[in-house]
Amino acid sequence: MGVDAPLGDFGDVLYYSALAIYILAMLLHAMEHGLLRRAAPEEIEAPVPAAVGASSGGTGTGPTTTDVTDRPEAPARRPLSERFGRMGVSLTVLGFALHLAMLVVRGVAAGRPPWGNMYEFTAAVCLVGVGAWLVVLFRRPELRRLGVFVLLPVILLMFLGGTVLYTQTAPVVPALRSYWLVIHVSAAVISSGILLFAGVASVLYLLRASHDSSGRMAWTTRLPAAHVLDRVAYRATAVAFPIWTFAVICGAIWAEAAWGRYWGWDPKETTAFIAWVVYAGYLHARSTAGWRGRKAAVVNVVGLAVMVFNLFFVNLVVTGLHSYAGVG
Repeated sequence: MGVDAPLGDFGDVLYYSALAIYILAMLLHAMEHGLLRRAAPEEIEAPVPAAVGASSGGTGTGPTTTDVTDRPEAPARRPLSERFGRMGVSLTVLGFALHLAMLVVRGVAAGRPPWGNMYEFTAAVCLVGVGAWLVVLFRRPELRRLGVFVLLPVILLMFLGGTVLYTQTAPVVPALRSYWLVIHVSAAVISSGILLFAGVASVLYLLRASHDSSGRMAWTTRLPAAHVLDRVAYRATAVAFPIWTFAVICGAIWAEAAWGRYWGWDPKETTAFIAWVVYAGYLHARSTAGWRGRKAAVVNVVGLAVMVFNLFFVNLVVTGLHSYAGVG
């Protein structure tokens, strides 16, 4: 099947449009945080004023409490910070739609699944990361303040994908022309995107917990409570880990079909297995040893670091059987 180059170029336009929308959404979420910090000293609830009649000796000449409460109240206007946050969420949804359309267009243009090189793989991982964030936000709207921190790594990864890792629409190399490209790589994409979100939550937990223990007022006080961040990271990792396990198993089966062995200690295989061990240790320690808080978050962040190392260093620097998945 031939490649539709103009359609592929349109997919690139959608990619950069989604990136621009994500940047605007992140700025709106940042403004929300800035306004919250500015308003922090004024958030102490003012005392309810006594009734005028009571202060005048109970003569009944002034309005009573009943008079005040019976008056119709004007609808409360949302704070400016909340309006910025809601606009940020709306733009994130728009960016997600453009992002998804980009992958669909790219796949149609190339006539294959849209994750055949690092540019497309990184785009797909970022899409899943944003999608995981939107699902959590739908269930827990009060976590909206995480938006700026979720979008920041997504924007950085997409910027690298659109510059350093960019590859024009083209067929995949012969080694990737297999149905396992759909099964194995899609599982890796989904789990990696969710683990990206989980890692961000653990990083924020460490920042929030460190300031809580020091007793200092800082921007982290505007984040959700530390135990909430810890629980979000744990649940996201628990969802992603079985999918990552499935991806590793499928990779071994594909390796046997392509290279005649299930495991060869290729750099990418080895790093993927190390990441699996780290996340397995994280979940096991929480369920059996009762690890909570800082120790568990550190392990989760180490897992994220291994995943990022596997994505960039192993693909771009180390030579191995997976080198065809690099740039170009």
